[in-house]
Amino acid sequence: MMKVLEGSQAVAEAVRLARVKVVSAYPITPQTHIVEELARYCAEGSLDGRFICVESEHSAMASVIGSAAGGVRSFTASSSHGLAYMHEMLHWAAGARLPIVMVDVNRALGPGWNLWMDQSDSLSQRDTGWMQFYCADGQEALDTTLQAFRLAEMVHLPAMVNLDAFFLSHTYEPVEVPDAQTVDAFLPPYEPPFKMDQGHPLGLCGVAPPGVYMEMRRNMQMAMDSVPDLLDQIEDDFFIRFGRRYGSLETYRCADADVVVVTTGTASGTARVAVDQLREQGEKAGLLRLRLFRPFPSRAVRQALEKIEKAAVLDRNCSFGSGGIFANELKAALHGKGGTAVYSYISGLGGRDITVDLIKELYTKTRDADRPDSESVWLGLKEELMLR
Repeated sequence: MMKVLEGSQAVAEAVRLARVKVVSAYPITPQTHIVEELARYCAEGSLDGRFICVESEHSAMASVIGSAAGGVRSFTASSSHGLAYMHEMLHWAAGARLPIVMVDVNRALGPGWNLWMDQSDSLSQRDTGWMQFYCADGQEALDTTLQAFRLAEMVHLPAMVNLDAFFLSHTYEPVEVPDAQTVDAFLPPYEPPFKMDQGHPLGLCGVAPPGVYMEMRRNMQMAMDSVPDLLDQIEDDFFIRFGRRYGSLETYRCADADVVVVTTGTASGTARVAVDQLREQGEKAGLLRLRLFRPFPSRAVRQALEKIEKAAVLDRNCSFGSGGIFANELKAALHGKGGTAVYSYISGLGGRDITVDLIKELYTKTRDADRPDSESVWLGLKEELMLR
């Protein structure tokens, strides 16, 4: 059934269709619409699950850690400082190998106090052991949430699905909502290999001395290593049932491109328009959109860029003292594997618009440069606000 939905509502529909049994969350803008919808579903009975109201995001994650350890499908959502407040518990969820799915609506961290889009919140959690996906539209938000549950339950790791604040979370667009029976066939009931059970007592999350801790972490890495191939298998099945496929990354007009713009999230739609206009002007521009960030799809990136001279990465984030995070990941993936030069740009922080003209400026700077700058180039700054 086709519906006109906010990105947030599309996520809530996916959680309902996944037959999640426990939802716990603390409301924080701009995530609130997701959990408002889920609370309503639980209250009216269209979702046969329990909504747990808590006093903080730390407690929200603790609650779904408990429910997932008890063997039921569990979900939460957060943003910005709420996600930062969860940080300790994210490690516990991943280390306990619990397949929790969380949607983070990407919002800037303060100070100054900011409600709008950038990726600092989720990317600051990149080493916690959670898989991370970045969505470009409402349909992808719904579909990725469903895929994330299946993938998480296969590899026994939690998954974070990321949406751009307001540009996606609060924008209405047509979204195809699948029927429950088809989703049930794609995503069967969760059957955990281990769980808290009074009839069969076991210890969970106990002390891990030096003799076992390192192997536990290596096992997590091995699970992450298995994700790209398993995601391909899941998407093959998803395509058969629903007719849609995304992959760990998307390429657009890259076959003969000299410069490929690399984006994530909703900026990719703007970049696609810019690439089309540049092509009309005779430029050989292309687009690479990264959807999967953890694990980083190094093999797919190398294949996509193996014949590309220059990659211009647009980051809506900054690792202070290092630069754009996606650019640095791309450099690491390509190191020693090919001749693609990676050009790093930062823009769109705190909800500032990414425009077609800005994408064209980024492309032109990259095309005309002999080599990348040693540091990330910031685009769209207001010079009158800069320190002198």
